[in-house]
Amino acid sequence: MANKILLTFLAFDLLFLLTGPLLLAVAIIFQPSMSGMSMTVSAAAKLLLQNTPLTVAFFNAGLIFVTFLVSIPSAIFAKKRILLRICSWLLIACALVSLAVGLDIWFSTLQTRSNLGVMWAMQTPMEQSLLQQQFQCCGYLGLNSTSPAFQIDNVCTSVAVATQLVGCVGPFASFANSFLDIVFTSMFGFVGKIDILINCARARADLEQL
Repeated sequence: MANKILLTFLAFDLLFLLTGPLLLAVAIIFQPSMSGMSMTVSAAAKLLLQNTPLTVAFFNAGLIFVTFLVSIPSAIFAKKRILLRICSWLLIACALVSLAVGLDIWFSTLQTRSNLGVMWAMQTPMEQSLLQQQFQCCGYLGLNSTSPAFQIDNVCTSVAVATQLVGCVGPFASFANSFLDIVFTSMFGFVGKIDILINCARARADLEQL
């Protein structure tokens, strides 16, 4: 029984560790100053990720690495309960940070259209053009609005063409909701993985008391 718990703990601990480099890579690649490195990612995805709490992702990645370093000796030398306690508290900290990020992104999806309007207005003409090309649209709210005019590009070649296409708010909002749903669901799934690790650590501690 003890070996099964240990193996389960180590398996999920390895998955837990792999999340650290993933978070770190996302935080580095998609921060605004490094956005040119992610040319294979759509313009909309880059914009959305740059407006998520990437600084917290750096912190959480570091916390994951530290927690992993503590978790290995705490799992193997379970009789030293102080290590299990430290590991458990670090896991709880990781879970709370991840949960906070997930909730922050989830709350942002409740105001998608208003948030995207602000984001769109802050983009350069080139970035707005990339969004128009991705969603095959012209301008943010289309021509029949008080929003800034569309950007002339391969999609919106003229006013006549632009009148035949919708504004970008609809397709952009649909994409944002689907994309951010994946992001915050992944964060909540990560919290579930941490919960399993905490329960394994608790089970190891209980077995050592027998």
